[in-house]
Formats: sequence, structure tokens, C-alpha cells
Amino acid sequence: MNAHVPVLDLSRAKRLKASTRSTHEQLDSRIMAAEPFRDRERYGRFLWVQYLFHRGLAPLYANPRLVALVPDLPGRRRLDQLTRDMLDLGQPLPAVDSAPLFSDKAADLPTALGWLYVAEGSNLGAAFLFKAAAGLGLDETFGARHLAGHPDGRARHWRQFTDALDALPFDDAQEQRAIDGATAAFRRVRELVDDAFA
Repeated sequence: MNAHVPVLDLSRAKRLKASTRSTHEQLDSRIMAAEPFRDRERYGRFLWVQYLFHRGLAPLYANPRLVALVPDLPGRRRLDQLTRDMLDLGQPLPAVDSAPLFSDKAADLPTALGWLYVAEGSNLGAAFLFKAAAGLGLDETFGARHLAGHPDGRARHWRQFTDALDALPFDDAQEQRAIDGATAAFRRVRELVDDAFA
């Protein structure tokens, strides 16, 4: 018998998951419908999506307040791997956005953690995508570096992040800003997917 667990009884990471489930599922369905692993040309479009999303988040990985909270935050940044993946496939890097999503230091902490929740969660879920990329002859040394798992293991790396997230003493308003940040991150990826696969 599966009893319904009230959202408030869940950890913060699980509350974020529950609160963004619909938006996340819609994004996953849109990505799979785009068939990004059908061939290298479509995979290149997927790389473009990933690159722009992670470039927008890059300042968060150097934010001193976030670095103090999240274990190995600078080492979690995947923009460098994405850059190399794009160059592997002979893709030009997108032009720099006129207005970055986040400045170097002026980021609302709960909102930023909501965005990082999406970025870090995508790495946990990338095991399936990494296998799909192998079907295109891509791996952790060529074209699919950003999809490779962490040397410590995807699950352990994710738990370190969620443990840090769950430990923060957010009030209700901060909790909502984290949810809003995660929702905005999923929607940002959806916008990029729609642009790339229009």
C-alpha cells in the first residue's frame, strides 16, 4: 500500500521535483520528440541548446556564496566540456548574449539554487543520453564529454548536491523562489529546444 506523502514532509530536493514535475515532463517529451540522437546534425542542435543553457549559468559556479554551500561547485561546471564537444563536431560557438542570465555576484541565492538543481539533475539523468550518443560514435573523449558521469559516480555526485540543498534553512518565501528558479530553468531549456528544432 502506497500512502500519499504530503509535499511538506519531503526533502527540499524532492519538493522541487514534485513542484516542477509537469514542466519537467513536458520538456523531456519535447526533447525526445525532437530526436536529438537520430544523427550528428540533430545532436549538434542539442549541443547548441546545452551550451547556451550552461553558458547562462556559468557565473553561478564561481559565485562565492554558492561555492561555500555546494561541494565542488566550480568542478561541476560543464561549459568547458560543452565547448570542446562543439568544437569536436566542427560547430561554431553561439554569439555572446547581450544580457547574461546571472551577473558574477548578484544572484538571489534560492533562485540560483533552483537553476542549479535543474543543471545538476540533468547530469544525473544523462546516463541514458550518454548511451544514445555512443550510437553516434561519441564518448567522453569526443563529442559527448558533457554527458559523461562524474568519476565519483552520478548518484553520489547528485546526493552531495541535494544534501547541501536540503540543509539550507529557507523560509516559505525562499522556498518558493527556489521552485520558481527551477521552473524558469526548465522553461529556458524548452525555449532553446524550440528554437533549435523549429
